[in-house]
Amino acid sequence: MKQAGKYLSLAAVLLLLLGGGVFLWQSGFFTAASSQESMQAYIQRFAPYSHLCFFLVQFLSVVLAPIPSNITALVGGVLFGTWLSFFLTFAAVLLGSILVFVLARNLGQSFVNRVVGERVSTKYLDVIHAKTDVFLVLAFLFPFFPDDLLCILAGLTSISLRRFVVIALLTRPWGLLFASALGGASFSIPMWGMALIGVAGAALFLLGMKYGDRVEASVLKALRRDEP
Repeated sequence: MKQAGKYLSLAAVLLLLLGGGVFLWQSGFFTAASSQESMQAYIQRFAPYSHLCFFLVQFLSVVLAPIPSNITALVGGVLFGTWLSFFLTFAAVLLGSILVFVLARNLGQSFVNRVVGERVSTKYLDVIHAKTDVFLVLAFLFPFFPDDLLCILAGLTSISLRRFVVIALLTRPWGLLFASALGGASFSIPMWGMALIGVAGAALFLLGMKYGDRVEASVLKALRRDEP
């Protein structure tokens, strides 16, 4: 009876996620995700429930849509200010991360392969099994890794849910806070500072595009070398 209740709960969650995916598709979310301005207009369409829409978009993007949460956090900063955007985003991202972790733990490898694809699963699973804590910390702190997908893969390891949540709480907020602060313009920077940040941002973007795969590969290689 307990097992039947568990499967019914999982089925209900999956149906809700399917409904959320249909909503995102029909409401034009995937088209709006093409630019910051389009995403801002998309969220504003749902006024006076823009805050709820923003939270749901952030939550569903972790579970269903390959849209980096930092991008929408920046939009949230523009619309709602730094701190409200950050708290809504972080709450949604944390809940979404826990949900995909629990789904993977309960539904197993076949479910994970359908969600992330066998190529991604093969690429990361051996390392995340061997170096779960270290790898998750690195993946959540640095922008070269698909952190939302890695939350799903973490559900296949032996790490406890409590430990996973602690790692997420300690590592996932910082990029979201910076993006929200950037959108909310909560700090005052002189024009020359803005110019330097712009140049540095462009340089980091270009370096990430050119060398991101190499950095990721180097980290994976180093972690595999240290496997017991």
